[in-house]
Amino acid sequence: MTVDAPATTSNEFVQDLLLHAAQVHPDHKAVRDPDGVWSYAELDENARRAARWLDDLGIKRGMRLLSVLPGSRDFAALLFAAMSQGVIFVPVAEDASAYRLRHLLADATPVAVVTTANRAPAIAELTSVPVVVPAWADGPTAAVATEPAGSPDDPALLIYTSGTTARPKGIVCPHRAVVWAARAIAELVGYRPTDVVYCRVPVSFDYGLYQLFLTVLVGAEVVYPPGSASARELIAIRNSGATVVPVVPTLALRLAQLGERDRRPTSVRLLTNTGAALVGRDATRVRAAFPGAALICMYGMSECKRISIAAPDDDLAHPETVGRPLGGTRLFILGQDGEPVPRGTIGEIVVAGPHVMDGYWGDAASEQQRERFVAAPDGDGRALRTGDFGYIDEDGRLYFHGRRDDLFKRRGWRVSCQEVESAALDVAGVEQAACLPPGPDGKLTLWTTGTASPAEVLNGIGARLGPASRPDDCVPIRRMPLTPNGKIDKAALQAGVDGE
Repeated sequence: MTVDAPATTSNEFVQDLLLHAAQVHPDHKAVRDPDGVWSYAELDENARRAARWLDDLGIKRGMRLLSVLPGSRDFAALLFAAMSQGVIFVPVAEDASAYRLRHLLADATPVAVVTTANRAPAIAELTSVPVVVPAWADGPTAAVATEPAGSPDDPALLIYTSGTTARPKGIVCPHRAVVWAARAIAELVGYRPTDVVYCRVPVSFDYGLYQLFLTVLVGAEVVYPPGSASARELIAIRNSGATVVPVVPTLALRLAQLGERDRRPTSVRLLTNTGAALVGRDATRVRAAFPGAALICMYGMSECKRISIAAPDDDLAHPETVGRPLGGTRLFILGQDGEPVPRGTIGEIVVAGPHVMDGYWGDAASEQQRERFVAAPDGDGRALRTGDFGYIDEDGRLYFHGRRDDLFKRRGWRVSCQEVESAALDVAGVEQAACLPPGPDGKLTLWTTGTASPAEVLNGIGARLGPASRPDDCVPIRRMPLTPNGKIDKAALQAGVDGE
């Protein structure tokens, strides 16, 4: 199916978004962190200082710059500074392990790493390239360029996948695709100039990163809280005056738990969700924590940023929908023979459009690239095979059914890990649930947190889904291990990690 949109390509650069905002909304608050707040005029000025600083360091167009910074004013300034110089920006989780950093350094081959003062010594031991801390605050500003540094087809970002199923892959994100995706998302989520967006989601995750682009597009404010989510998270949201809170399910669950103990009102009008489905009881609980706030469910992949976005609270009328495709994109549901299947039939989700990124970087840009970035089924350009399965209903809404690796045959029936997890979450006393397809021994294992006993969980799933979907084992753990993006780390569960 195709959804029409006014524009099919973008000739803008990412840094153009800030230049426009600084002209139209110079006095609006732009970025807030624990140390202060900048207006759009101040963010633009600091981005130009950072651009001059990068130039003095010898970091030029086409070079990679690794950022191991938390979401902050410095992060925002450095990102736009790099873009304006044609430097490829590589955001990395602020708490990335030495193991992960060694891989990213070897794969991205950056010319420098920018990080915080407390992390710089440890990172310097891993690499021979300069490891520096932001030092442009009192420096001169770069002149506003009269000519762009390169082409909108040039890479703006290398976004690395979370690495839950394989080594992280760098996704080459050109300016044109990043800007187009940001504008298409902005049109559907409806951020306002008066909004305050509370961004707890890591900026190394494209969901967290794009919150900056979405706020800049409308002249809104993004708030970067310190550290990691805590028992005071709801208080921090209330004190920030936040009106929009992007969540992944693990964060949503934490906020729901806090909201059950603290019923005081917030200013939140909108919750957005991606990363994994937020459905059923969990969606009900998080709505209760933010009464009056709408919930927008979304689905996407870093290889194309976003695929579909539901209308606010559309999941109430159409449970588990992840919405309709972005305007100007084409969505295909293909069967095993590679041909489109009828509506309502489950198949692989394939997407085409201006938001499909340029493929993988370095060593990943070979076999995996050929598997994922393919000719569009309708013959018009390239498409992305998501490896996910789902179906489209008669009204054009998409429903996610699970990843290729999470679907399997058991006792003659097709079973989905997501379906098993959703059924587990419907059992009283289950807070979180995760399962993996059976291994060579054929055993299906489920991990849960909460107060429900293994027998209660297994019997509850069997009653809901039947014996074929009933796991063999239920392993209760205290805390789910998480990836840097806040998703449940199933690889760690498989390795026997209990989340501590």
